[in-house]
Amino acid sequence: MITDSRQNTNTGYTLGVQFLDLTLPTPAENLACDEVLLDLAEAGHAGEILRVWQPPEHFLVLGYSNKIRTEANLDQARHDGVSVLRRCTGGGSVLQGPGCLNYSLILRIPETGPLAHIRSTNEFIMEKHRQLLTPVVGNGIGTVCVQGHSDLTLGDLKFSGNAQRRRRQHLLFHGSFLLNLDVERVERLLPLPSREPTYRHHRPHKDFLVNLGVAGAKIQIALRHGWQADELLRELPVAKITALATNQYLAHDWIFKF
Repeated sequence: MITDSRQNTNTGYTLGVQFLDLTLPTPAENLACDEVLLDLAEAGHAGEILRVWQPPEHFLVLGYSNKIRTEANLDQARHDGVSVLRRCTGGGSVLQGPGCLNYSLILRIPETGPLAHIRSTNEFIMEKHRQLLTPVVGNGIGTVCVQGHSDLTLGDLKFSGNAQRRRRQHLLFHGSFLLNLDVERVERLLPLPSREPTYRHHRPHKDFLVNLGVAGAKIQIALRHGWQADELLRELPVAKITALATNQYLAHDWIFKF
């Protein structure tokens, strides 16, 4: 499971990122998978990884430090039968579901270079993705921009939010692309965030979010090409993912911790 160890000294990440196209059966398992991949890399059992997945059902995901009673409409979620979970990275609450394409990057943290610090990691990866996605989603639809700390937009309309978690030697950077998400459902389930980027200007979700309306496969190809993710990741500790999903991501104390 170890990737090619050649180093790109200009960026700090390893050439030969492994690729994993995997959607697990449950929301909790899909969230747990990212953390397990980070743990594997940190323990020296895996190299750098690009994972993509597309959720088959709707669920709300809180950022690590979000207060659940202010960042989610719990009564409406219960009425709609939509589960509420918490991820291990920062950022705000989001609705996941059909019409979203998610990606996760596990990257080595070098001593120097753009991945060595939180802010420069955001800047480096967001700019890289802006360049990768411009030929796919721009050109007539709108100009792909980086806004806030880690948003991708068409003009001033957001189509991608991103977040990261860092360990000593590796980081997890993941996010979502809105392809055809039900924005009306977002309006119903998520209140306006308690913290927002300046460019939002207090706009409701329906006036702030935009669907790209492009095939997820096109974005996946662009990401895979840009990160040189040619080698497939063929081994996965499914038991560890299931255990983490059950013991942490579905635990009441984790979901309601704030």
